[in-house]
Amino acid sequence: MTDARPAWPLRRWAGLLAFVEAVLLCVALAGGALALSRLDDARSRLLDEVGPQLLQAKALSSALVDQETGIRGYLLTRQQEFLEPYRAGLADQDRAVAELRRLGATPDTAEGRDLDAVLAGAGTWRGAALAQSAPGGPAPTAAQVEQVKKLFDALRVRLTGQDAHLEAARVAARTDLAAATKLLTWILVAIAVVIAAAFVLLFAGLRRAVVGPIRELAAAVRDVAARDLHRPVVATGPREVRQLGADVDTMRRRILAEVAGLEVAHAQLETRTHALERSNSDLEQFAYVASHDLQEPLRKVTSFCQLLEKRYQDKLDERGEQNIGFAVDGAKRMQVLINDLLAFSRVGRRGGEPAEVETAALVAAATANLESVLDGAGARVIVADSLPPVLGERSLLTAVFQNLIGNAVKFRGERAPEITVGAERDGADWVFSVTDNGIGIEAQYAERIFVIFQRLHGRGDYPGTGIGLAMCRKIVEHHGGRVWLDTEVTEGTCFRFTLPALPAQELPGAAEEAQAAA
Repeated sequence: MTDARPAWPLRRWAGLLAFVEAVLLCVALAGGALALSRLDDARSRLLDEVGPQLLQAKALSSALVDQETGIRGYLLTRQQEFLEPYRAGLADQDRAVAELRRLGATPDTAEGRDLDAVLAGAGTWRGAALAQSAPGGPAPTAAQVEQVKKLFDALRVRLTGQDAHLEAARVAARTDLAAATKLLTWILVAIAVVIAAAFVLLFAGLRRAVVGPIRELAAAVRDVAARDLHRPVVATGPREVRQLGADVDTMRRRILAEVAGLEVAHAQLETRTHALERSNSDLEQFAYVASHDLQEPLRKVTSFCQLLEKRYQDKLDERGEQNIGFAVDGAKRMQVLINDLLAFSRVGRRGGEPAEVETAALVAAATANLESVLDGAGARVIVADSLPPVLGERSLLTAVFQNLIGNAVKFRGERAPEITVGAERDGADWVFSVTDNGIGIEAQYAERIFVIFQRLHGRGDYPGTGIGLAMCRKIVEHHGGRVWLDTEVTEGTCFRFTLPALPAQELPGAAEEAQAAA
């Protein structure tokens, strides 16, 4: 059951929040890009234009001073070596002027006009100075020297003006750079605030639109699970959350229906359990009767038949003695059948607690019990060195090995019996094998041989009641494994059965692989 009011789906809520955040971020990023561009322009103006122009203006001033020094020395001494500073100054002037032109001091700019004024003054001064320093000319008069000095002083004024303008431009560029840096800082702060606000908006939006309704739905589900399964689950919020609430409520109703069915099944199970308990009680009583009351008449029949045979031996003909022998044999076989049936019914019902046992010791106990049979048949039992320990009941597992080894001796061929007992790891289980060189079993009988009292040979050919393999299957399955006839073995017989490996046992070779990896 859900709220009938229309609700936005989560996709629409997410789209709205994403759109708002995208708009805020775009505005913040546009402002940041603008501030960064302004900062880059101011930095470029200061470092790539104004600063280098100021340096080249200083170089131009030094070149003109060198020229003036050289000409003055020549005028005083009339020696040509004093003109070397003048010539070097001319070369430095040309380089400085070319660099200033490259840096933007073109005629249509304020820097270019300052440079043109300096060059014009330098040309005027240089013309007057060179006229006085012509080779072979008369020595300049004091008035001429003073005139040249005044022209150079005027040139100094123009150089000072150029330096002042460039210094003012440098200060302005530094001011612009500082302003751009400050603006960028504020823009970055604004971006951080916008991002934080976007996250807060996203968190608040998700909390209101998604987290809150989900928490309410979770609280309602916990309340239903802990207190009242009959309470309807109502969900609010986005469409998906409401649909989830509807699905949960559908599941609640289904659980109610299944619980009702389980209650009916539980009542039927209790009835059947009581019936099974009565049946088990009857089976226990039957076992007691079979082990005591049924055995006693058989013993009497056997005893009295033997007594008749002994007392009336001289009066009975061959036919009578044969009939008494049949009666005694039947009673004995009946006793064996009853004992085997009792043993079969007691598997897993009266055993002790499972414990860790060494399967090599179990095989040794089984061969010890069969010592006379093995010696009489000249049999040889070969036991692998790697039989592992398993968890189980010692007496029952000993019976498994004893039955399989005893069958290998019983159903032997013309050669002396040779029985091999081995084991190999297969995942979480150990697979045990008992292989012989006997007469073998056809594959079509692979399942029939494990059915109780099923025999493949006549009673006169091989002794036994046909319960041994059924007993082995019941014991192995009681221990969590399975037993089967390996039909791929064509010579002799091979029985295999599995038992769970102990938790601490490693797969063969695992330790060597770990050492090699290390």
